Amino acid sequence: MRKYKRVFIIVIDSLGIGAMPDAGKFGDEGADTLGHIAGTAGLSIPNLCRLGLANLRPLHGLPPYDSPLGYRMVLEEASNGKDTMTGHWEMMGLHITTPFRTFTDAGFPSELIAELERLTGRKIVGNKSASGTEILEELGEEELEKGHLIVYTSADSVLQICGNEETMGLETLYRYCELARELTMREDWRVGRVIARPYVGRRRGEFKRTSNRHDYALKPYGRTCLDALKEAGLDVISVGKIYDIFDGEGLSMANRSKSSVHGMEQTIELMGSDFTGLCFVNLVDFDALWGHRRDPYGYAEELERFDVKLGEALPLLREDDLLMITADHGNDPTFKGSDHTRERVPLLMYSPRMTGGGQLDTGKSFGVIGATVAENFGVPMPEGTIGSSLLDRLI
Repeated sequence: MRKYKRVFIIVIDSLGIGAMPDAGKFGDEGADTLGHIAGTAGLSIPNLCRLGLANLRPLHGLPPYDSPLGYRMVLEEASNGKDTMTGHWEMMGLHITTPFRTFTDAGFPSELIAELERLTGRKIVGNKSASGTEILEELGEEELEKGHLIVYTSADSVLQICGNEETMGLETLYRYCELARELTMREDWRVGRVIARPYVGRRRGEFKRTSNRHDYALKPYGRTCLDALKEAGLDVISVGKIYDIFDGEGLSMANRSKSSVHGMEQTIELMGSDFTGLCFVNLVDFDALWGHRRDPYGYAEELERFDVKLGEALPLLREDDLLMITADHGNDPTFKGSDHTRERVPLLMYSPRMTGGGQLDTGKSFGVIGATVAENFGVPMPEGTIGSSLLDRLI
């Protein structure tokens, strides 16, 4: 018998809470996204604190809550990586042992660039690891004046293409990304995601990326919790970047978001609807706008905006709803470089029907999330997946 009719998983993209034990192997020893934001910018997040976030570990300016709602725990990533796809796929049961290909040090191979130039009819500029805002400042005017195409990467397994919405147009940019996705299916060029990065503006200092980003991801290599739920006839609803991360696999309905605030507004609207199953939410602005840009103050303000929306959402939870709030990796805005950091993540769990609460032992896999959802609905997890359910501990 299922315990909850609706489960809401909200991923605060990149909200790590301290370096993983193996962070040194990734060059991330000492990273601490939440801790360094609290210490640098200060935070006022009363609703997250009500759910026990500040009880998980000491945080500057955020005393532990006297009687937090529900259950909380720290999760460690079992997979070999620190990117968005690895984190989300592991939540739904996949164990990634071989990291996705990255091209951080030297850019993409000349053969790949030449083929992309042939297919698009444009000269490629950039081809290096860079911040999206910085590369626009450097090469945006050249792209507009000469008809070139900005291609860049990061420490993640991504190939990103910039296009001006007003001159190139979204459809052309998306077509170029589809061509790049097909090219990067080749084993030695394979990346986890090709990302369309549209922008507006005509000169340096005025360029601004828009919300029409689109990710072209690899399909998960195996069946996930999402597939199992959908095949069992349950609703599997996505909000934000979830559709792109799983390439639509295992979803029955998708909602694209313009921002993290918009994503929470969509989630709040879904809380007023009747469905049976999972609503899986990704809020990307924390990562894309503030973590990668190394802006702890912007990140803090985004967390505070989320907390306000969380305060609106909590009273809408029904007796047979379960809320799970977590993250997929870290992105410490005070850390070196401009990329993700290998960190532990929080897991906050609450339902109005809970009579107990407290802190659970550290989880050794993000897979506990999918396993808990699957057991709740009486659906077996696909063969070969990881994670142990927490359902019997949520009383």
